[in-house]
Amino acid sequence: MLEKLEELKKRFIELEHLLSDHAIVADTVQCAKYARELSEITPLVRKYDQLLDAKRQTLELKHLLSDSSHGKEFLELAGQELEDLKKRSAFIEQELNEMFKVPDPDLNRNCMVEVRAGTGGQEASLFAADLYRMYTKYAAAKNWKIELMSLSETDLGGLKEVIFSVEGRDAYKRLKYESGVHRVQRVPTTEASGRIHTSAATVAVLFEPEETELVIDPKDLKIDVYKAGGHGGQHVNTTDSAVRITHLPTGLVVTCQDERSQLKNKAKAMRVLRTRLLDEMVSKKQIEQSQARKLQVGSGDRSEKIRTYNFPDRRVTDHRIGFTSHQLEGILDGALDEMTDALIMAENKKS
Repeated sequence: MLEKLEELKKRFIELEHLLSDHAIVADTVQCAKYARELSEITPLVRKYDQLLDAKRQTLELKHLLSDSSHGKEFLELAGQELEDLKKRSAFIEQELNEMFKVPDPDLNRNCMVEVRAGTGGQEASLFAADLYRMYTKYAAAKNWKIELMSLSETDLGGLKEVIFSVEGRDAYKRLKYESGVHRVQRVPTTEASGRIHTSAATVAVLFEPEETELVIDPKDLKIDVYKAGGHGGQHVNTTDSAVRITHLPTGLVVTCQDERSQLKNKAKAMRVLRTRLLDEMVSKKQIEQSQARKLQVGSGDRSEKIRTYNFPDRRVTDHRIGFTSHQLEGILDGALDEMTDALIMAENKKS
């Protein structure tokens, strides 16, 4: 552990020098990458500095105690301080062990969330809109930053699909448990007879890579521009602002038309494409995880569920851990911490 801490301390000093370099500061992408890495290792380095300081003071006291010319009262005080320092060093070492024992590489990673209507027609679209609202409320409570990438609405105010990025501390760590099929049981507003319907929406939470993590060859891209359609204001159908990007080697297609600027739409589409490509690359390397994710997200069918939102009983159940909450309204208003904490605890017990 001490060798790893020494390496981190050297890297900490190196990053501080890099971030004071004008050339690095001018490169916003590289600067952000180094700043994030510095932020991630700073707590460990600071704790290691505390340990080194305690050990230095311990050596100084031992040297004083070896000198018999000091008075008895002084030696007693020094001896007591030495015992306190030993306890402090042991406590700091325990803290460092815990920090190494439960590494959190996802702590400051940004992510991309995709919500799509599944089985259930218009009701599924309305439920997808409810989930999107739930996540935006949760993000606001956590002081996370949300940026809308793409949105496709229905005439009744539902969502066929919405893609948005989330940036902030613990964002991916807490949102990753949302990946899967969410099922809702309620009486639709469009149902005159008052019968309870079951509908579904899928959620996928993916890492968003930095530009330096995944470089895409422009030759592998086919970029089309066209007039935006649907909701959007006066610019709709008047300018070629919408962008469609096709990644030729994989066949992945991403579209974006929410911004008035063609350049902004292209930038957002590239971010979504980069995220999906990284997910495919990781899936190929980790076949078992890829299969698990396909089972979770699937096609949006009602039978492939991870969570059920039951309106008549005001109940939300996460089927992976058997956790049930009767705070349906609160959860849909973004109060997800209790359920997420239960999922984290269950995962930690398995690891």
